Amino acid sequence: MGNKTMAGRVSPKMIRTAALAVALLGAAWTVPPASAADMPSVASQDWSFSPPFGTFDRGQLQRGFKVYKEVCASCHGMNLLSYRNLGEPGGPEFSEEAVKAIAAAVEVTDGPNEEGDMFERPGKPSDRFVSPYRNDQEARFANGGALPPDLSVMAKARPYGPDYLYALLVGYIDPPAGIEMSEGMHYNAAFPGHQIAMPKPMEDDVIEYTDGTPATLSNYAKDVTAFMMWAAEPKLEERHRMGFRVMLYLIVLAGLLYFAKRKVWSRIGH
Repeated sequence: MGNKTMAGRVSPKMIRTAALAVALLGAAWTVPPASAADMPSVASQDWSFSPPFGTFDRGQLQRGFKVYKEVCASCHGMNLLSYRNLGEPGGPEFSEEAVKAIAAAVEVTDGPNEEGDMFERPGKPSDRFVSPYRNDQEARFANGGALPPDLSVMAKARPYGPDYLYALLVGYIDPPAGIEMSEGMHYNAAFPGHQIAMPKPMEDDVIEYTDGTPATLSNYAKDVTAFMMWAAEPKLEERHRMGFRVMLYLIVLAGLLYFAKRKVWSRIGH
């Protein structure tokens, strides 16, 4: 009687739904893994901001901004950053005068004015970073159909994060024998598939550092990667400090609970 009642409650729709779920689950387990050729070749780097207690190097962030401004900003925007962020605690910490000068060096489209027209004015610290293109269509047209991605959160948006970005920037090499490159593509050892539309952006000695740091491709790549990591996670140092306090609190709490347990159970005979 019970079996007949249960069978009567199972509708054809429920059976079809269960069968579809089983089929999808089976398909998920049988998807072949990505081939080794599609996986980036990434080595771990020694970063000052690495967890659990890492902090940003202010000099490195300032150099990284210089690399971004002189090289990357010609194609890539950072639309989530404002110029005033460059002077805030936890970041490059440029002086107030330096931030105003950096912002004033760019032209910002504003308006409309009283006559209803848009106009150009010098940038202010409150302005967002100016994009190199007016829209995606202009960006694609200027780059052979490829759309340069925004770099605001790039260090958090890619697997391996800053390690991958560094490997990408220094990973331009001649293609191995037998590899046929598509038109307009460049070989990069760290890029999935190894063919990337972005040309090699930097070489040694293309940017002058004023603090004595050697002007090498490796240093450029590390500095601009650190800058992008800060842009993607400007509260990283605060998060690390909070994590340390939480761990310390939990250790103290665990000790108090242990001794309280010993005290309570010591009254009970065994």
